[in-house]
Formats: sequence, structure tokens, C-alpha cells
Amino acid sequence: MSLVEIHQGSSPVLLGLPHTGTEVPADIFARLNENGRLLADTDWHIERLYDGLLPGATTVRATFHRYVIDANRDPSGASLYPGQNTTGLVPLTDFDGVPIWREGEEPDEAEIARRRDEFHKPYHEALAGEIARVKALHGFAILYDCHSIRSTIPFLFEGRLPDFNIGTDNGATCAPEIERVAAETCAAAEGYTSVLNGRFKGGWTTRHYGRPADRVHAIQMELAQATHLATEAPPFAYDEARARPLRAVLSTLLTRIEALGAGLKG
Repeated sequence: MSLVEIHQGSSPVLLGLPHTGTEVPADIFARLNENGRLLADTDWHIERLYDGLLPGATTVRATFHRYVIDANRDPSGASLYPGQNTTGLVPLTDFDGVPIWREGEEPDEAEIARRRDEFHKPYHEALAGEIARVKALHGFAILYDCHSIRSTIPFLFEGRLPDFNIGTDNGATCAPEIERVAAETCAAAEGYTSVLNGRFKGGWTTRHYGRPADRVHAIQMELAQATHLATEAPPFAYDEARARPLRAVLSTLLTRIEALGAGLKG
């Protein structure tokens, strides 16, 4: 299977899609238990949701599932949110804290290291290469990392998640103008809720690549899946009626970020 799908564009904006993949090699899939084989923690239909919203945007998409290895986790295995429940580089449980591997079939350190080299590394080599290409074209690059998650997951957070969850590691990963435009656009979106640097402050991708001083900016958008799915449970069907107004907001957001333009060259 092709591990990474790349669509090269001419815009200064790149879309990262680390969690939409559902491919699991047969030898790994055989080790998942019944719960794991649901692949429930996929960022369902995010590639469809963003498709065509910003003509010219580059996209870099991992095709492998996060249960193979999580492309948005620190390759060292260090936690992004110390002291809080989360899942690791190769998850042992789903987002509800329920095991996903058959008893005795959990990946060991050697297996995790192999998967890091075979899956995690190629994705980030591809992403880093596209960031460098876009920066060479424009003098700067903006990585917009696309994510989604169920709106209610007691194991990970209390209550119901806002619809738009913007992460910039408390402003460290992008220019203030980008953060401001994202926050303003989402706050103004009628019928939606939003938060800046709430439960999700940006994953490893955002924190690793976001270097405003080097003219590489990164921002993460974590969407509550209730905004675009018919149900946040199997079969996780896409809901066109719900997605349509959401796509309009996201299109406005991406267009506004792109329009910041030359001011980000430093």
C-alpha cells in the first residue's frame, strides 16, 4: 500500500491529514481484538470534508490507521499532555480506555520501533519535504493540521467538546495573525461553539513544525465529529446536510489564512 498520498499545490497553505487513513496491514490487523477492528478512533471523512475548500492547497495524507502507529505523536513516545489520559505512539487502548489488541498480542518496544521507521518516518519525511517546497515558493508556509474526534469522550475530557478546537500550543506555533483569524472566524460562525487552546492545544505535528521565527507556521483544527457525521458511532456515516454549512465556515477560514500572505514573510 502507498503510505502517504500527496497532492502538490501552489498555495502557501498545506493541509496535513495524519488520522484519516484506515489501512492496516494484514499481520497487524490479525492482532487487533474485536474492539480494535472497529477502527473507531479514525478522523472519519475529514479528507472529504476539506476536499476542494482551498484550491491550490497542498495535501499530505497518511493512509495507515493510527492503530498501526499514530503519525501525530512524538516519535520518542513522550506524552503530549502529561498528567492527562491520552493514547500513545502505538495505542494500546481506544479513546475510551478499552484495550484494542488481542491478549498477549500487544506490540512491544521492538515492534514499535519498526513501525516508527516503516510508517511514522515516511509520513513526516513527506510532510517536511512539502513544507520546504512551499516555503521555497512563497518565503513562508502555513501548515493547517486537520483532525476530528467524538464530541463526548469521558476518558479524555469532561463534558461536551466545542465544535471548533483550535490549537497553537498557546500561540507558540504560528504568527498571532493566524491565531486571531482562526479564533475570530470560528467564534463568528453561527450555530457553532469554539475554543482556542482548550483540551487540544496542537499535537506533535503542530508543535514540531510550527516555527514562526523560521517562517513556518502551524495550527491544528480539531472538529467535533457531531458537526459532520450522522452519528458518532458505527458506521460513522458522513452527513451532507450537516457538513454543508461547516464546509462554508472552513472555506472562509482557510481563505482568510491564505490571504494573510506577504505579511508572514518576516
